[in-house]
Amino acid sequence: MVEFEDRHWTSEDGLRLHYRDYPRSGAGPDDKPPVICIPGLTRNARDFEALAPKLATRRRVLCLDLRGRGDSDYAKDAATYIPPTYATDLHALLDQAGITRFVAVGTSLGGLVTMLFCAQHPDRLAGAVLNDIGPEVSAAGIARIGAYVGQGRSFETWMHAARALEESQGAMFPDFAISDWLILAKRAMTLGSNGRIVFDYDMKIAEPFATPANAAPPDLWPCWRALAGRPVLVVRGELSDILTPETAARMLTEVPGAEMVTVPRTGHAPTLDEPGAVAAIERLLDRAE
Repeated sequence: MVEFEDRHWTSEDGLRLHYRDYPRSGAGPDDKPPVICIPGLTRNARDFEALAPKLATRRRVLCLDLRGRGDSDYAKDAATYIPPTYATDLHALLDQAGITRFVAVGTSLGGLVTMLFCAQHPDRLAGAVLNDIGPEVSAAGIARIGAYVGQGRSFETWMHAARALEESQGAMFPDFAISDWLILAKRAMTLGSNGRIVFDYDMKIAEPFATPANAAPPDLWPCWRALAGRPVLVVRGELSDILTPETAARMLTEVPGAEMVTVPRTGHAPTLDEPGAVAAIERLLDRAE
């Protein structure tokens, strides 16, 4: 098993933010741009605990806890829980960790952050994976997420937590067994101070998300086009209610050379444990050598 180190960086507004740092485990010089994994709205660094060790055989891998998630500080001002702030936090990480260029793997919100960051600092991106997200976000998917984010539910046992996820997200993952839901629960949740299982994020992230321009910043097509000229991969869940087939098709037209892989019988968002997704990310790293 590939080990990681818990590391931290400081945001411009003084938050102590956390990431998992997987050193390169393969032979040879470690001179390639690292991979930085950026999770979705309610998720954290643990979302990449299966993918990161695979990629770490080739490159250093950093898995982030965005502000208000996991082991990162919660923001003093909930209004900072927006994609532009996350992009600014990412820039601070690069400067403090001495990273000149990197390959981004962004799931959902993490993909929005990747596009915004590339538009601001195109020279820093060596390649990008967008997991079930694009420059247009389906209103139906936003409404579904808005119905559960920030509710603050808690559960007596991990099995109760897993069953609750199955009840709310079963349509997105129709082939999941209870063992899969347990894995998902342990990635998304943690043991609270009162001994109950709770979601591992600041419930206040729901406040800015309720404003449509914060949930999905308007007109991100220029930011998507900014990714042209480097290896780009779009991973889409076949059942996704966030990234529509029409938006995905237009993405490939507007950034020639981008690859798209569809994960069958999966909604929002693929876990990136799927063999097809892993193989596609490996191909992208080949192109980014």
